[in-house]
Amino acid sequence: MILFTIAYLAGVLTIVSPCILPVLPFVFSRAGQPFARSILPMLIGKVATFAGVATLAAVGGDWAVHANEAGRFAAIAVLAVLGVMLVSPQVAAMVTRPVVGLGNRLSQRTAGQKASVGASLLLGVATGLLWAPCAGPVLGLVLTGAALHGANVGTTLLLTAYAAGAATSLALAVLAGGRVFAAMKRSLGLGERLRQGLGIAVLAGVAAIALGLDTGLLARLSFAGTTSIEQSLLDRLHSEPAQTAANHRATPAVNGQVRGYRSNLPVEGVFPPLDGAVEWLNSKPLTVEELRGKVVLVDFWTYSCINCIRTIPYIRAWAEKYREQGLVVIGVHAPEFAFERRIDNVKQAVTDFNIGYPVAVDNDFAIWRAFGNSYWPAHYLIDAEGRIRHHHFGEGDYAQSERVIQELLAEAAGSRRTGSGLVQPETKGAEVAADLANLQSGEDYVGYMRAANFASPEAVAADEARDYTVGKPRLNQWGLAGNWTVGAEQATLNRAGGAISYRFSARDLHLVLGPGASGRKVRFQVMVDGAVPGPDHGSDINPKGNGTVSETRLYQLVRQSGEVRERTFEIRFLDPGVEAFVFTFG
Repeated sequence: MILFTIAYLAGVLTIVSPCILPVLPFVFSRAGQPFARSILPMLIGKVATFAGVATLAAVGGDWAVHANEAGRFAAIAVLAVLGVMLVSPQVAAMVTRPVVGLGNRLSQRTAGQKASVGASLLLGVATGLLWAPCAGPVLGLVLTGAALHGANVGTTLLLTAYAAGAATSLALAVLAGGRVFAAMKRSLGLGERLRQGLGIAVLAGVAAIALGLDTGLLARLSFAGTTSIEQSLLDRLHSEPAQTAANHRATPAVNGQVRGYRSNLPVEGVFPPLDGAVEWLNSKPLTVEELRGKVVLVDFWTYSCINCIRTIPYIRAWAEKYREQGLVVIGVHAPEFAFERRIDNVKQAVTDFNIGYPVAVDNDFAIWRAFGNSYWPAHYLIDAEGRIRHHHFGEGDYAQSERVIQELLAEAAGSRRTGSGLVQPETKGAEVAADLANLQSGEDYVGYMRAANFASPEAVAADEARDYTVGKPRLNQWGLAGNWTVGAEQATLNRAGGAISYRFSARDLHLVLGPGASGRKVRFQVMVDGAVPGPDHGSDINPKGNGTVSETRLYQLVRQSGEVRERTFEIRFLDPGVEAFVFTFG
């Protein structure tokens, strides 16, 4: 129930998000019409269509992708005609002659005629197909859960709750706007101009959606504007059960010692079972019972995740520094991509990252589900009595996490003591913290299931070989060149000489690459603004831009050594077979 409440409230927040702007003209065009016959059916159509389309996206399949693309094109065409009819009564008259029924329904919005439920539902369906809400933490939580555990009725209900929240705030806005429009009509006699103004706004919204602004620039602005609010909402509601549990009497330690020092940290829950891992690395399988009396840090990670990679130096350092004081670090490797399910790949990553602490390979997400986790990376700190006392999602706040470790170790020892300072691990390559002050590019997936900002003129042909050209990508757009097959998770190069380009603004550019099913090494060369990178080369290439894809992992390809500015990246592959998964930046 809590998650449904969060989803609904997060939907309400979209009214203050820039990504809602292209939809507003369509919605406000109903202002002044009867609520029950006009506004409500429109909102119902919008909610139902969004929930249905988003559920199909979660289920997957190229048929769903093509169906949604066709629906968007149809919706854009319908709304464009509607906007022109609002601007010009003459055009409205011409349109209504050959298609009297549809035309009459559409034209009723511009006149004082009786509102049509059918027209309102049609408008709602069209806006539901076009609405691309900014995927902040709450919507991301819902879709990630569907991807990890399978889409089901619960997924659809959560998506419906999210859309219903947005519909609630839009309904309030339309009701208020209707009163304003009515007052303006009475006092100024501007009904015709208001109608034409709405038509212009509708056409502007159609143009914004057709140009991709709703999923590009506006989505990035929205992420910056509302993500912190959504994350705060998640944390606050997530912590409510923990606050209740904190009022319960603490369970005595198994060794019977009387604690002389008690931390003020809240109790967030109990240490769930560690059952279900398909394999344990660096250790025999561990159980909650045998870890009693120890302070435990559980770190959820996956080896190609840049946020996880930048966290690993701190996890390593804590495991080394506090091992003798009673800290046990457990890494739980939960895969994001199919290649991360291969045990040999995980073993190689554990070696490459110099991880010596136990790692549970959680390919079936059994431990993930036991913790109710939804993030990479995610850290849970458990005290000596088997209670979760602190959690942190994502990078950063390392000092706070280490102080909690020190506090829980002091509590376990029964005496208050201060730590011996905080770790300052040495980092290199992709492990170096992101340059957030200059970071203007975000994560972009290459596979069609989650791809965005694709700039090649050719439409993506899901799971089919196709020739692509790059074109001229704008900031945070990317494109393919050569013959590629774009799959759900990755794009695979069919012939040598193919390339990927990205227009970015960040210090670092990373790309997750693999040699493909053959396993043969793939040579490549990187160019930055049409020249070899020189001092701006990443740790996986040389100054001339040359490198080799020998295993499936994250490759650091660009690290700007001087002023960070907008650049054009190109990677050209000299051999076929490479697989490209996701761009990340730092």
